[in-house]
Amino acid sequence: MRVVRVARFGGPEVLETRTAPDPVAGPGEVVVRTGFAEINFIETQLRQGFTPGPPLPELPYVPGGGVGGHVVSVGEGADSGLVGRRVVARTPGFGGGNAELVVVRAEDLIEVPDGVELADATALLNDGSTAVGLFANAGIRPGEWVLVEAAAGGLGSLLVQLAHGAGARVIGAAGSPAKLEVAAGLGAEVTVDYSRPGWTREVLDATGGRGPDAVFDGVGGELGREAFGVTARGGRFSVHGASSGSVTAVDPEEAARRDVTVIGLEQLMAMSEIRGANERTARALAEAAAGRLRAVVGRTYPLERAGEAHAAIEAREVSGKTLLTI
Repeated sequence: MRVVRVARFGGPEVLETRTAPDPVAGPGEVVVRTGFAEINFIETQLRQGFTPGPPLPELPYVPGGGVGGHVVSVGEGADSGLVGRRVVARTPGFGGGNAELVVVRAEDLIEVPDGVELADATALLNDGSTAVGLFANAGIRPGEWVLVEAAAGGLGSLLVQLAHGAGARVIGAAGSPAKLEVAAGLGAEVTVDYSRPGWTREVLDATGGRGPDAVFDGVGGELGREAFGVTARGGRFSVHGASSGSVTAVDPEEAARRDVTVIGLEQLMAMSEIRGANERTARALAEAAAGRLRAVVGRTYPLERAGEAHAAIEAREVSGKTLLTI
């Protein structure tokens, strides 16, 4: 089978297509023939040898934390009736998904509901689960102002929809007119370009000077710090990423003085337990099947062009989720 292999940390060029033996399912396992493999932003950071949290993979490794495809064989003790089913699944250790065939535990399979395309289901595998968890932790209420950073990204686009669907008033922040248009189409009442100086003034103006009641911070760095600075007194500041390269630095004394609850990056660790993550993914897929949640798939690339996919993500060229087609 074909796989993407990383033998050394570095730029997108270190992603190389290689051949590897076809895997065989062990007891309680299944083999999935991959149709789509998702790419999360953190994978581009790990590939560079940088991590905002999880341990770096041991070289050499096959990247990819999740796939969508069809079950083609089962191991001892696994239900043979699974063969042929459309499924999505997380790969063990958040790696190994950029391959034609992957082995996963049968109990970790999530069946794709009728009416949901396999590409969309793959896009919702990890981002859907994370969005559902972040949204629940933030306790969004109807009528509140909610600021979503990277609002046209794979995760941000889902947070915009969840907040809008809950009756909140959403401010979508992104770095280009095209991405702002995507956010508006998903339910953002106000959009702001955070690549422009003074963008937070637009946020304050939209909220009548009070600031957003809740912020979803997936960017970090100075931009995240600016977003924290305009969070409303008594609001919530939810941290889930550091695409800028660093997590938002929040002064605990300032947060206490303004009565802002900071829901830190550690919330992601609490979401990493596989059973809970799978349950949240199933909820996201059910919402998609009901027409209440839409995955935004920005681009797809064949397996052999994984390097181009990583480069496009790093250059912030793509709205929504980027997938590899296999």
